[in-house]
Amino acid sequence: MPELPEVEVVRAGLERHVVGARVTGVDVLHPRPVRRDERGPEGFAAALTGRTITGARRRGKYLWLPLDDGDALLAHLGMSGQMLVQPAGAVAQKHLRVRIRLDGAADSRHLHFVDQRMFGGLSISTGGAELPPEIAHIARDPLDPLFDDDELATRVRRRASGIKRQLLDQNLVSGVGNIYADEALWRAGIHGERPGERLSRAQVLALLGHTRDVMRDALAQGGTSFDALYVNVNGESGYFDRSLHAYGRADEPCDRCGTPIRRIAFMNRSSYFCPRCQPAPRRRRVPAPVVAPPD
Repeated sequence: MPELPEVEVVRAGLERHVVGARVTGVDVLHPRPVRRDERGPEGFAAALTGRTITGARRRGKYLWLPLDDGDALLAHLGMSGQMLVQPAGAVAQKHLRVRIRLDGAADSRHLHFVDQRMFGGLSISTGGAELPPEIAHIARDPLDPLFDDDELATRVRRRASGIKRQLLDQNLVSGVGNIYADEALWRAGIHGERPGERLSRAQVLALLGHTRDVMRDALAQGGTSFDALYVNVNGESGYFDRSLHAYGRADEPCDRCGTPIRRIAFMNRSSYFCPRCQPAPRRRRVPAPVVAPPD
């Protein structure tokens, strides 16, 4: 699944190529990607046609394109979604689901939503130009200038759940996916199952700093590319996977100490960590019950 850096790469590409363009027509080629729009495929197309795209924004892994009427085109890439800017007349991709025809887009004329698995989708968010109400509950991400580090540290340390599970909680901090969580935890030397309440404030803040560093490194290199389905707005694959230290490296030597990286099951996915650099948390001893002496 595309993570925050991948989605940010797409957002930046859309900002360069489609902001200022007017939508001249919309072809919904499969109804599933617009299933969340209560207007239905025809209503979705009608609501978008004639509108001008005024920006390209993101909250966590959601993208939206503010429109000149105060609404927004809201998008989530799901497992395999792609937003591709294509020249008019370009051959349609095999899994093209929605074609948005544009007038005035830089160097291109069509915006294609391509999605093989169709877990992603598009919808029109009424009044959502500033922030779509559908995603208002999602927390800010670590790269957001308004993200509150101290508030995160306080909330993490109030919880008994493992720190990796907390990093993936979109109501606590958005945009951190499985790959980057493992990488940040490796850099911080913290096991993902360490309870938040057993971390110091300094440890939480340091982990947050490593999370930002991992994301910025990925942004500089275009994101990860474990799934060949992921490409950015111009169809170019990322390559941050070449410099990962933990994720996907089971049984390979740790870059820091040489101990083989270990893989364990985690929330129907996988976690990768160094058992030496990231020791598992000790289980707290449960005191034996006090037995009253016989009378």
